[in-house]
Amino acid sequence: MIGNRGAPYALLILRITLGTLFLAHGGMKLFVFTLAGTAQFFESIGLPGLAYVTIATEILGGIALIVGFMPRWASLALIPFLLGAIFTVHGPAGFFFTNPNGGWEYLALWVVAQFVIVLSEDGAYVLKSSWNPFAAHSFR
Repeated sequence: MIGNRGAPYALLILRITLGTLFLAHGGMKLFVFTLAGTAQFFESIGLPGLAYVTIATEILGGIALIVGFMPRWASLALIPFLLGAIFTVHGPAGFFFTNPNGGWEYLALWVVAQFVIVLSEDGAYVLKSSWNPFAAHSFR
C-alpha cells in the first residue's frame, strides 16, 4: 500500500486536472464566446467588467495550478469565481448540471476540490510553494 507517500502525487493529479479545466473554461470564454461576447453576457447579468477579470483569473489560475506556482493561493483565488457562477447563473437553474442553463452540482464539486488543495500541502513538482497558514497549528 502506498499510504501517505502517494498524497503528493494525488494532489499533483488534482492540480493538473483542475488547472486544465480552468484553462479550458477561460479559453472557451476568450476564443469561442469571444471577449466581446463574454463581456456582453456578464453585462446582461449585471456584472459589467467582470468578464475580463474572470477570464484572466481562470487562465492564470489554471496555469498556476498546473505548474505548481503557489497552488493553495491559486485555488483560494479561484473559489470566489466558482461561487459567483453558482449564485448568479447556475444556482437558479437547480442542482443538476444537465438542467437548462446548467445547475450548480458541477461547480460545487469544483469548489470542494479547490478547498482540498487550499487545506492540503502543495503536492509533488511545485514551482513555488505556498505559504501554509496552518503549518504552525496542530489539528489533531
